[in-house]
Amino acid sequence: MTTLASLQSLTRFLALLTATACFLCTGSGTSAAEPAASAKRIPVILDTDIGDDIDDTWALGLLLKCPELDVKLVVGDYGRPQYRARLTAKLLEAWGRTDIPIGVGIEVAGVGGVESQAKWVGDYDLAKYPGKVHPDGVQALIDTIMRSPEPITLIAIGPLPNVAEALKREPKIASRARFIGMHGSVRRGYGGSQQPAAEWNVKCDPAAAQKVFTAPWDMVITPLDTCGIVDLAGDQYARVRDAASPVARAIIENYRVWAAVRHDLAPKEVEQRSSTLFDCVAIYLAVSHDLCQMETLGIRVTDDGFTRIDPTAKTMQVATAWKDLNAFREWMVSRLSR
Repeated sequence: MTTLASLQSLTRFLALLTATACFLCTGSGTSAAEPAASAKRIPVILDTDIGDDIDDTWALGLLLKCPELDVKLVVGDYGRPQYRARLTAKLLEAWGRTDIPIGVGIEVAGVGGVESQAKWVGDYDLAKYPGKVHPDGVQALIDTIMRSPEPITLIAIGPLPNVAEALKREPKIASRARFIGMHGSVRRGYGGSQQPAAEWNVKCDPAAAQKVFTAPWDMVITPLDTCGIVDLAGDQYARVRDAASPVARAIIENYRVWAAVRHDLAPKEVEQRSSTLFDCVAIYLAVSHDLCQMETLGIRVTDDGFTRIDPTAKTMQVATAWKDLNAFREWMVSRLSR
């Protein structure tokens, strides 16, 4: 793993060097839209349960606004594969990014609930997506990792049936990728509670999470300790809400549609604040760790979906607290609003 870690460190260093160059050229570290043509960008795959909570849509938009990252594939996870693929395709087409392939995830029995962004998806026809659609998204994930000339960063922001199945089919992906996930609850629970919780992305499929959390790849996670207290309000939210960019417009359109359906999760003041943006922290961690307090911890996934600190378990980098939460909000807003 030493060689892989060295390659990943070099890749991240080059991406950060590019961001610094953009800062010097423009006077702002966030105003440059794209990295220099010669920059080394970090290749990433996004595995997402987009279409349930709205934060996946925010996270996908944020991902595309990170010039340090080169998106190779987006795969829908945790069942309802056609709905998730159609939503992803319509978003990518609206954002002019049909160069990004889409993977159709595996079906998961018993996944129900409301397709809360279905009104925005409408009658969108996946067959008409101008880009590539892989009917077997798990195999596309495996092939993208195994064929890449450099390590892939796999960002997972939902339950993990796809990733567990990919490890089952081809265990070698763990030696050719690093994993960044929005998973778990270490010392704090939802909304900053002092009581850790069985976090949704883990408790939906603890067996899948156990397989992923014991695979021999480098791992970074944002548990509820950090991601569970992120939202936007006031001027920061207004800057995204009122932005003219296609990414911001589609995010807010979807947020309004979602909020009209998910009264259980949406705030009352939809025009003044966002819901909790858990998944956006995982995108940030693919770019930088500077604003988070990172700890190396052994994490064990229990059968009932808790993530316990265990010195005998596989170690990973865990974002356990914020050094500067408002600076992260500004980082996110500056990218989404431009």
